[in-house]
Formats: sequence, structure tokens, C-alpha cells
Amino acid sequence: MSKKKYSSKSSNKKLSQQNIVANNNVVHSSEQISKLKYEEQFFVNTNRPVWNYSLFTEEDIKNFKNGTHYSLYKLFGNKQIEVLNKQGTYFAVWAPNASYVSVIGEFNDWDTAAHLLLARTDGSGIWEGFIPNILCGESYKYHIIGYKGLKLDKGDPFANYWEKRPDTASITYKINYDWNDTKWMNERGKHNSLNAPWSVYEVHLASWMKPKKNNEESYNSYQQIKERLVPYVQLMGFTHVELMPVMEYPFDGSWGYQGIGYFAPTSRFGTPEEFASLIDAFHQAGIGVILDWVPSHFPYDAHGLFMFDGSHVYEYTDMRKGYHPDWNSYVFDYKKGEVKSFLISSARFWCETFHVDGLRVDAVSSMLRLDYSRKTGQWEPNKYGGNGNLEAIAFVKELNETLYRDFPDIQTIAEEATDWPKISKPIYDGGLGFGMKWMMGWMHDTLRYFKIDPIYRQFHQDEFTFSMMYFYDENFMLPFSHDEVVHGKSPMIYKMPGDTWQKFANLRLLYTYMFTHPGAKLLFMGNEFAQTTEWNYKTELDWELTDLVSHGGMRYCVQKLNELYRSHPALYEKQFNPEGFEWIDLEHKAEAVLSYKRKGNNSNDDVIVILNMTPTVRYNWQIMVKGKNKWKEIFNSNDKEYWGTGDVFNPEIKVITKNKKEKKHLLTLNLPALGAVVLG
Repeated sequence: MSKKKYSSKSSNKKLSQQNIVANNNVVHSSEQISKLKYEEQFFVNTNRPVWNYSLFTEEDIKNFKNGTHYSLYKLFGNKQIEVLNKQGTYFAVWAPNASYVSVIGEFNDWDTAAHLLLARTDGSGIWEGFIPNILCGESYKYHIIGYKGLKLDKGDPFANYWEKRPDTASITYKINYDWNDTKWMNERGKHNSLNAPWSVYEVHLASWMKPKKNNEESYNSYQQIKERLVPYVQLMGFTHVELMPVMEYPFDGSWGYQGIGYFAPTSRFGTPEEFASLIDAFHQAGIGVILDWVPSHFPYDAHGLFMFDGSHVYEYTDMRKGYHPDWNSYVFDYKKGEVKSFLISSARFWCETFHVDGLRVDAVSSMLRLDYSRKTGQWEPNKYGGNGNLEAIAFVKELNETLYRDFPDIQTIAEEATDWPKISKPIYDGGLGFGMKWMMGWMHDTLRYFKIDPIYRQFHQDEFTFSMMYFYDENFMLPFSHDEVVHGKSPMIYKMPGDTWQKFANLRLLYTYMFTHPGAKLLFMGNEFAQTTEWNYKTELDWELTDLVSHGGMRYCVQKLNELYRSHPALYEKQFNPEGFEWIDLEHKAEAVLSYKRKGNNSNDDVIVILNMTPTVRYNWQIMVKGKNKWKEIFNSNDKEYWGTGDVFNPEIKVITKNKKEKKHLLTLNLPALGAVVLG
């Protein structure tokens, strides 16, 4: 067979010997040892380099096929081990319709006939073998002769490390990192609880900050990101950071959502250990880490999962289910046990190996609905005549059950944009078992309201307040994400009406509403300082804007809102409980002034929020409240430090008791134009 040469970087050929593992904690039975000794002698005598060796037990195979094996990353892929005093690498790959599989790489000059793997005889579709003297740092692929003789060269679905794109080979590797986040891991249950503050900073690592601003090929390393991003997130007061997909992906323009490496952090920024160090640093700074995870679809790149052995291995065979028209990608076959095992193993891998605090599951709507983005005739109803993908529903439930069983202190968060019921409710209550769900309806309604000229907001109050009619149906996260500042939607600051001052005042008002509304919060990078251009994955944020008093003031406003949110229990203790929110006054539509109370476990911690949605100052504004009779202004979005006018504030709140027995008090205060006042 002809040899095929691939472009691989010589620097990847050999990595540190510290990554070599002597035994990988494998216990060999006497039968295995006897068999290996015989086969070692046989292979040496016949000059065959691959040993017939397996890490799989019968129970592993059974669970793999049944969809109940959740740690496949310990068996598949490449494992550096020692067998009969020989160091080398064990390879295992699932290619059920292949007739021939070999390992090709720099170590054999990409010779497709040099290292043939052996097919298991149990019908599992697994090809495996141990190759002596192959250590860490070798670039490799699987050469597969598949269905109808189709020849393919595929990367390893279970590889922990890949060549940096545009090179496409996997790399033999063993992750070896000593963690220093014991304090965080012991205490993270309270940080990740649903009654703890959740203020999430969403980040695209490649474009948050670059060494060369407009150079797409210019990246900060994981180490440089750690040095810059961790202290920034800590300074800004966010409780968590959400990283847009870091799982290895070939095309920058997919933002990571078209992945091929479900067990590998992207090599764009460095090694897996350096990625672990980044997460470790966040934890040591008291910040949780959420990863975007995409079990909904994958791309058709030649070296990826699509048509892995010449047949539809990972994707549905029926393209009415298997092809995704929105993203020109392919949908996982959730009815296959092997695919379920693969995906749930991937989710567990990130939680176990990299200590992540949560997974934000992308495009859940597209998984659940057979008719998602499909017209009549382009989809087939399920056996009950409905539009639900029963296999995907079962998979999601099993995913959440498994993750919360094995990692009870994390959260799973669904990006789900439809009215599918009980996304974030327990499975025993008929739910899907997610911890939280993105509140897309709130986001759309809120932005639509704030885009309206303030003079007309009086006619749209019901639309603005509608969120509280259904808020407690789910555990909602309020997202102003990357999706809202791309594709012609404009940056957040230019969604706001009015002149420059009014735009900034409106945005400060919007953010105050967001941070005092029940639910977790999410803000995409750049939104915190009013980025003036749409997000572009090729270039970094416009950090020079923060030198301007207007944008610097906006950033400081967000910093103080995070401080407000984290320091007042009433804003988070009951954020998913109806008892934590109460409208105070909705009767002033003409003035477009609204007020509400946030309540925690202790009534003395109650917080009052008053929003003035027009550019008119409201002096001596009165509201009737129940509860404590002493209030002070604890936040004012018109503060001069935020680039407000600073001339409408409340050094003292006038309180008149109207009914002592019922604890009813009349409060009088001043409301700045397009401003929010928070009392505590």
C-alpha cells in the first residue's frame, strides 16, 4: 500500500517524558499475561509490531453497547502504558463497519500497512492493539478501509490533544496536572448552589484579548490568558466565567460550536495542562468555570466524526433526523448506545479531568424537536405522532441524572429557546433535569422594550413586566450573550435610543434591571464597557474605549452592580422562589415608572428597586411599602462615577409610617432621568 505524508509540526513529535505513565494502573490477569507472552514471542518472530492487547472487560463492552458506560475516556483513544516491561501506546477506536484499521503517523512515515489494529471478535466494532515504543507526542491518525471499501484517514475521537489547525492529526498524550484548588472544590457546593449569586462573564478566548489586535492568527496562550483574564473577572466581581467552546474545533468561524475533539481542549492556546492551570487559577480566585458543550451536532470535516468508517456511525442514517439545515452539520444518533456512552463520557470527562463547575448545553431545542428548522415533509413524527425526539429526550435525562449523581456541586444549563416544559425541573417531576435554562423570552422582550423611544414606553409596560408571569416555570438565567451582538444585531449600546448620553443612561438602567431581576445573570465580554462594534471573532475587543470616561464609567457601573448583587442576599437567596419577588407599583404607566421588592430569608435584608424609564427627572416620588421603616440609597445608576449627571440622588429617604400594625410606610425620594435607584 502506498505511503501518505501529512503535514505535522516537528515540535509536536516528542513531548515531555513526564507524561509517560508506567502502568496506567492496569491490572493484568494471569491469563492475559500468558497470552501476551505468547503473542510477544509470536509478533517478534514474525516481525509484526502490534500486540493483541485489550483494556476492555466484558462488562465494559456490555455497558458501551447499552449506552451506560460513562468513562470511555479511560479505555478508548491512546493510552501510554507498560506491557511486559515494554513502554508503548495502546490504541482503541470504534469503527463497526470497517474491514481494516491501522495507526499511521510520523513514527511510521504515515505507512498504512505498518501498524494494523485488530478487530475484537465480540461484535463491538472496536479495533485495538498495543504498539511498543510509541510514546507521548506522536502525531497519528487511524487509516480506515470502511463501508464499500471507502478509504479514510480519521483523527481519534478520544484524543486529549490535537495538532494546531490547519494540521489535523491527533497526538499521543497523557494529561498530568497537579491541582491546587482543594479549597474551591471543598466549598464549591455553596458557590454553585441555586440560592447563591450567579453572575456569569461569557468569554471567547481567542478574541477577548490578542497580542496583535487585528491578526486572526495571533493568540494569547492559556498562560497569558490566565495572567490577564482571571484578575479582570475577579476585579469586575463576576462569580463565574463561561468559556465558549474550547473542545478542539477545526474552523475559527464556527466559534467552537463545530467541534471534533470531545475530549481535548483546543491546542490553539497551549497544552491540556496549561488549560487545567487556567481553570485552577479561576478557582483559586474564587470564580467558577462553565464550559459550552455541544452534544447536538458536529461538522463534516474529513478527519472528524462524520461518516467515520464510511457509514453513519455517530450520526443518524436518516437525514431527516441526521442533518441539521441551520448549521450544515450532522446530528448525533441518540438511539445508539455507543453514541450515548460517547457523549455522556465526554460530559463527565470535563467535570472529572478539568474540575469544571458546569456545562452550558448548546442548542437543546434542536435536539428535542424533530421538526426544528424543518418544514412539513422534512421530518417524521415519533411513534406517538408528536414532534419530540424520544431518544434525545431520554439521552438528556440520563445525561443530567449522571452528572448530578457523580458531581452534585455542579450545574447544567440549557440553551433552550422554545416553550418546552420543565427544562430545569427534576426528572422525578417530569422534567429534563437541567439546573437552569437561558431565559430567551426575557432577553427578547427586554431588548424590544428598551429599543422603544422612552416617550412611547408607557404603552408597552405589560410587555416589559410579562416575564414575571412565567418566570417561576423554570430556573432561569438572564442572558445578554454573544448571539445578541453579531450578524447585524448591533452592539448593546447602539440598541439603546436617544443621544449619546441617553444611550449610556438607558444601558445602565437596563443592566440595573437585569441585576435586580430574579434569576442568574450572564453578560458577554465587551458588553460591560459598551463595546461600540459588533463582536468579531477575528479581532480583540476595543479595550481602548475603557480609557474614555463614558465607557470606563459603564464598566465601573457593572462592577458595582456585581458588588450590589453579591453583597445583598435578597437579590439571590430566593431568586428562583416566588417568595423572593413582589411588585410594589405598576400604576404609573404614563410616567413609565415601576418599582418592585426583592426579598431574602431575612426581611431586614429586603431591597427595593425603582426604575424611571423616561428622560424626565421625578422629584419627590412616593411609593408605599410594607416591612422595615428605615431605608437608604445603596445604588443609583445616575452616579457621576458611571458617567451619570450625579445631581439626582437621595442622601436620605423620607419615611412616613401610615399603618404601624401592618408596617406600611410611605417613602419619598428623587428619581434621576433614565435612572434606577436601589434601596436597602
